[in-house]
Amino acid sequence: MAKESMKAREVKRAKMVKKYAAKRAELKEKIRQAAINGEVDYESQVKLAAIPKNANPVRLHNRCQLTGRPKGYIRQFGISRIQFREMASNGLIPGVKKASW
Repeated sequence: MAKESMKAREVKRAKMVKKYAAKRAELKEKIRQAAINGEVDYESQVKLAAIPKNANPVRLHNRCQLTGRPKGYIRQFGISRIQFREMASNGLIPGVKKASW
């Protein structure tokens, strides 16, 4: 089980990414357009750098919704491999059953 502080930190980052997404996209587009025209938009670069680091979507990390485990995450189900195996064995995930041949 992950520490509560780590889970809370990820939630906080997700909120911040959502909050600044439009502003980041707008500034990045301005910078990109300036680069296409062969110019440098220092003002937009400074504004982009002023946005908090945690507002960058690259800093998000997928975690198990049940335990908070950061590794072994299965995107399709949103849980870790360990929880997936337990839930599938108990028949808690519809349409999933243990393979046998």
